[in-house]
Amino acid sequence: MANHSATKKDVRQATKRRERNRYYGKTTRNAIRDLKTIGEQTAYDEKLPNIISQIDKLAKRGIIHKNKAANLKSKLARHTAIAPVAKKKFEKK
Repeated sequence: MANHSATKKDVRQATKRRERNRYYGKTTRNAIRDLKTIGEQTAYDEKLPNIISQIDKLAKRGIIHKNKAANLKSKLARHTAIAPVAKKKFEKK
């Protein structure tokens, strides 16, 4: 354990930050998981901007890397773009 008061304070601050970062990361992961399970396209499109905002905040705070944030947003947005095309492709003519 640290002996200096400044080091003890730094340990306390790091613990607080770690807990906060874990909370934000887990909350966003759960939101992404819930978004992926939505079956209706309109509900998906309504919730997508909020989750993209959460991902951007994680990247801004340094909880996740900016490239990981870009990859996550790209995968989620691809679902919106592909759904109408896939629906047309499999419809009977």
